[in-house]
Amino acid sequence: MNILIWHVHGSWTTAFVQGPHHYLVPVVSGRGPDGLGRTRGFTWPASVTELSPVRLRDAPVDLVVLQRPHEAALAECWLGGRRPGRDVPAVYVEHGTPGGGVPGTRHPCADRDDLRGVPLVHITHFNRLFWDSGTAPTTVIEHGVVDPGHLYTGELERAAVVVNDPIPRGRTTGTDLLPELSRAAPLDVFGRRTEGLAAYLGLAEDRLRRAEVPQARLHTEMARRRLYLHPPRWTSLGMSLLEAMHLGMPVVALATTEAVEAVPEGAGVLSTRPEVLARAVRGYLREPGAAAEDGARARRAALDRYGLKRFLDDWERLFEELRS
Repeated sequence: MNILIWHVHGSWTTAFVQGPHHYLVPVVSGRGPDGLGRTRGFTWPASVTELSPVRLRDAPVDLVVLQRPHEAALAECWLGGRRPGRDVPAVYVEHGTPGGGVPGTRHPCADRDDLRGVPLVHITHFNRLFWDSGTAPTTVIEHGVVDPGHLYTGELERAAVVVNDPIPRGRTTGTDLLPELSRAAPLDVFGRRTEGLAAYLGLAEDRLRRAEVPQARLHTEMARRRLYLHPPRWTSLGMSLLEAMHLGMPVVALATTEAVEAVPEGAGVLSTRPEVLARAVRGYLREPGAAAEDGARARRAALDRYGLKRFLDDWERLFEELRS
């Protein structure tokens, strides 16, 4: 099939485009949010083609993957009047947890007559539970991860944290918990727009350090840290958590959202009590052997539940349903 999909979430899209289809990714002048084109940081196959809106007008498209509320109208315009869900099959992928008046937040697809009958695909069961999707047909296709390999060394007695925009997102990402947790282990924070985080939290650079590395080196650098720390209170299941597990890293995480399903017993420590998390962090620093053993279990669990083949097979089954 020729699948139209916007480049919205790099890690998720990287897994999605590993399938056996042709993927048409919009590109606009300046590579703005509605036309980022091919990724500059991840590895995508040659089956991913950039197309401008002008070229999309007459392009053969067999399926549209929508990920944001305005993309249905955008697709209709750029596809020369072909309407997603009516003139061309479509699915809507919801990556995020609801905001606003949780748990009563109404999903944008719930009241859309133009998307009536378009499958709403959640990436976690937690998201499906908390979104009010109305009469929209819903299903769950859990994350899949391109396996980076068992790279864990844990040689650095530090904890890796991956977060984007930790200052404006604040309590949502658990940024306020970092000072207490940094007393258990020095933190290396990876992610976008993390500048000034140590100063913002009043921490010395030796307790919280910005780890600025290119995407190509991210996994190798994460795997050098003794453990992966995941403090978000409210988020969809982060790809970075699953990638850390694939790397063979033990996980210390808040027992919130889908993390309680993703991290099985023996693969790390989950708790809603920051002091318990801090104690687990100190334990892994003292016992590198235990950290490696728990990390190996985390990797096996991640490969079993969030492996790329299962992910792509789930999508193929949905595609077959749409074609029937």
